[in-house]
Formats: sequence, structure tokens, C-alpha cells
Amino acid sequence: MEKAREYCRLFGVFGCKDAVEKVYYGLYSLQHRGEESAGIASSDSTGIIHHRGLGLVSDVFNPLILKNLERPNAIGHVRYSTYGTNDIDNAQPLVVTYSRGEVAVAHNGQLLDACKLRDDYEQHGSIFHTTSDTEVIVHLMAKPSHAVRDNLSHVLNHLKGAFSLLFLTKDEMVGVRDPNGFRPLSLGKVNGSYVIASETCALNQIGAEYIRDVEPGEVVYVNKYGLRSEIYCSPRRIRPSYCIFELIYFSRPDSVIFGESVHMFRKRLGMRLAEEFPVDADIVISVPEGGNSAALGYSHFSGIPLERGFIRNHYVGRTFIQPEQARRDRKVELKLNAISEVIKGKKVVVVDDSIVRGTTSKSRLSLLRKAGAKEIHVRISCPPLRFPCHYGIDFQIKEELIAAKHSIDEIRGFLQVDSLAYLGIQSTLSCASISGGHYCNACFSGDYPVSPGDSSNKNNKSESKRKKRVEA
Repeated sequence: MEKAREYCRLFGVFGCKDAVEKVYYGLYSLQHRGEESAGIASSDSTGIIHHRGLGLVSDVFNPLILKNLERPNAIGHVRYSTYGTNDIDNAQPLVVTYSRGEVAVAHNGQLLDACKLRDDYEQHGSIFHTTSDTEVIVHLMAKPSHAVRDNLSHVLNHLKGAFSLLFLTKDEMVGVRDPNGFRPLSLGKVNGSYVIASETCALNQIGAEYIRDVEPGEVVYVNKYGLRSEIYCSPRRIRPSYCIFELIYFSRPDSVIFGESVHMFRKRLGMRLAEEFPVDADIVISVPEGGNSAALGYSHFSGIPLERGFIRNHYVGRTFIQPEQARRDRKVELKLNAISEVIKGKKVVVVDDSIVRGTTSKSRLSLLRKAGAKEIHVRISCPPLRFPCHYGIDFQIKEELIAAKHSIDEIRGFLQVDSLAYLGIQSTLSCASISGGHYCNACFSGDYPVSPGDSSNKNNKSESKRKKRVEA
């Protein structure tokens, strides 16, 4: 179905002779999180060098570039822009020089007060070179009252929103997670070197051992002396609010996120769908790749055979992270095709993870009608998306969400299917091993763990103006 778009992904290695190569392969494992740009910054005792570019990891780097970047410490980033335009200036890691020397910064998430902080700094004479909210963090670090401090705690306590961060200096790598832990961040080790990654699948890619997650409100410092950890905020600020959408859709099935096997969680969602919304059907199919695990669970519980109804063109990128609607629509047309020999004359259960705007969902389901499906029954393994996300997922305008404006039966009519059912909020949360109270479900319920106030509107308006200036 038409997907939400997400943000970015991080990967870093410290104290390893082939750190750059490991970061390169780690970014490959995280490519599903951003196709707009990629970058790597590396360091040794002499300083930081970096390379960034627009496009996929394979487009941005070649053997010669990687060779020239070879240093024992490195961090990398793949980006999809939820804040800031898609241009080379916004590619990360950002590398700057300030009073304490050089630093590279990579950010995953979205700052709620970025617009206000930026405006405050600009009014006092600061000059910004990007439209990314990540640059706000750099200006906070460079503020004289912050730059003289020995650690980042004072800076981090000024940030509001969702953020996982990687910093790299000539002699240290630092990983940070916001007090709510909206975005995942994992700590691993390979050949005695520490690794920090957004998903555990990237640790597996380079043969690293998963140690633990970086905790909400924690900052970890990695240098030649080893690893040091501290909680940078007061305990009362720590309120775990893990993004449930990470498990439902965004993370790779082979990752462990928030202590959960992503594949097994999605399989349980599918089983719960079959229990709560049974249907008399001939086959179960998924919309690849997001619905695969849930479709397997639906088939197992219901006893309805699982079939392959869609063929995906793997040479077309993920449509949900394309920045313009016209490009998304064209890629949808190229991405999937229905197998008429499987579909024709059958009553089909179609399992997927979500419906955002609904237009892409409608075009994909029409492929099944054209292939001769007798009946189409859609089962969605999460609740309806009725509220915007202000924590780094790109459905920030309520009016764009089909479920915010229409009933489930109206959506069914729009999709032109025989039945449509979504899991409820409690049913979704009950499929998690840890307490459902530790998950953010604001996109379903409107219950925001960190109040966006009017900052989201200001961010959107200000960002719109900046994009117009850039496009002009």
C-alpha cells in the first residue's frame, strides 16, 4: 500500500583499521531507510575527512573514494528528508569547525523546536548553510556557554523531539538517544572495536556482536580508553515512547528493535488479524515487502494457503521515500505486477502493514481486479493512521491521511474492495513482548508523548518558505 516516509539511518565504527569499509557495508544494510543521499566521515589524530553525495550508497561511493577515506574511526549516514530540502548541502554527516575543533554530526529524527532555535540564532547573526534541523545542533554546540563544557549534556538538554545522534571528532565517537527513545540505536562490538547502528541488521552485516541498545536519555562516549556512558537528562524526563511504526513497517525484518524480533512481531500481528477478522477466502497474499511477515502469520492462523500474488521489480527503489508525489506514482506503476495465474477466479486476502494516503493502495489493488480476482479482502496489520507524526515520519499533515477524513467503510469504497479491516490499537500493542505503555502510538490515537505545541506548524511554514527560496 502507499507508505509513510521515514527519515535517516546511522552507522559508526571506532578504532578499527577497516572502519570505513565496515561503515560502507553497514550503510548498505540501512539503505531501505533513505535513498536521497549518503555520506561517510572518518578521522584519526590529525583530523576529519568526509565524502557526501546525492543518491544511493552505491552511487555515492566507489573503491577510490573509500580508499581515500581510510582512517580508523568513521560514521556514516543515509538520508530521507523530513525536514530540509534534498540537496547536497543537507547530505550528512555535517562536518564543521568551531572553537573546540572539528566535528562530524549525523542525525536521525526530527527536532520539534528546530525552527524556533534557528530563528533565534539568525536574529543574533548566525549564518546557516543548510535547511536541515541537524545544523541547529551544531550552532548549539558552538554557543560559547556550551562550548566550554566538557561533555554534551548541556546541549542535549536543549533539544526537544526525536533524535538519535552520532558525533565524530579526531579522537572520539559519541552516540546519543533522546529521553523518549523514539528512534532505535544499538551498540555492538567487532574485533575489539565498538559499533553504533540504527538497526541490528547492520551489525550482522559486518559480523559485529550486538551488546545492547543505547538507552533513552543516554550518551555513550567511545575513545581509545574504551566506552563511557552517562544519562544526560534528569530521570523524570525519561519516558520510553518507542515508535511502534518502527516495528510495524520501517525496520528490516531481520533486525531486533526495542528488544523485539521485527519478523516475529509482524507475524503475531498477522495472526491477530486472522483471529479478529476472519474471511472465507482461497488464498492469502502480501504486498511486498512490508506485508510479508504479517501475511505469513495470517495464513498460519487461518489455514488459508499463502501465495505469491505480486511480483516486485527490485530495480525500482522504495516508493514511499521518493520526495515528490509524481515520482512516487510513476515508481508504483513500475514496481509491482500481479500474477494472473495465481489470482484469477480467487477470493483473495491481501495483507499489508498500513495505508497512508490511499492513492497508491488503490492503484495496486486494481492490479488484482485486472488479474481476475473474484473477491478482494484487505487486512491491515496496524490501526488507521489518523494523526500526523511530529517525530520524524513524513506524514505531518493530517489532511493527507485518508483515515483522518474518512470512515473505514468509506475507505473500502474508495479502494473498491469487498472488505477492509484494521487491527485496533490495543491489539497491535498486545503483540509486543514489552509493555505496550512504552510505545508511542500518537499516529493512531493522537496521544503525543512530547507535546508538539505549535512548533510543527511553524516548522512546516518556515520549511516551505526555505524550500521556495531554494527552488527559486
